[in-house]
This record gives sequence, C-alpha cells and structure tokens, in this order.
Amino acid sequence: MGKMTQKLEDIKRLIGKLQQQQPESIQNFLGFMTSVEKEGALSTKQKELINVGLAVAAQCEWCIALHVKGAIDAGASKEEILEAAMQAVLMHGGPALMYMTPVEEALEEFSHE
Repeated sequence: MGKMTQKLEDIKRLIGKLQQQQPESIQNFLGFMTSVEKEGALSTKQKELINVGLAVAAQCEWCIALHVKGAIDAGASKEEILEAAMQAVLMHGGPALMYMTPVEEALEEFSHE
C-alpha cells in the first residue's frame, strides 16, 4: 500500500472510531461535508480543485491525499491539480511549497494518466 493510500485508510479508521466515540458530532460533520461538496454552481471537479489548494494551504497530508484522489476521480488532469495546489503556494509561500511533495506523491499514486 502506498503512502497516500495509507493516508486514506487513516481517514477511514478515524471516522470509524469517531462514529463509535462521538456519533452525533461526526454525523453532523459528515452531513455538512456532504451538503457542501455536492454539485451546485460549482462542479465536483471545481470543488475538488479548490480543496486541493486549501489542503496544501492547511498543510494537511491526509486532506491532500483525499482531495487529489477526489479531483482525479472527478476528471481533473495532473496539470489542473498542480495549478490548484500552486495557488496555495502563491498565498502561503515557502511552507506551502513544501506540501507540493505530498501532492506529487498523491498524483503518482492515484493518477491513471
């Protein structure tokens, strides 16, 4: 199992634990997430690309894995994903630039190109 696939497994495991330990809170969070991520004025692909940039800005490798995979699954190209991630670098500078590393790892691991 690749490093970024392991990050996705970490997320699943955490959600499973929280469903046992904090069921109401995690259910509310997941419901909110579902409502925000559904297609509306923005497509799923556009939202996932925004989330890639936000994940890099937040310096969250788990979020990067989740949203790079989501963007690929929604039809985003490698170039679109890299451009979205670079928006975070523009706004957050050097520290965000370092989080291009897990973006590259996720692209290598999840890309079907």
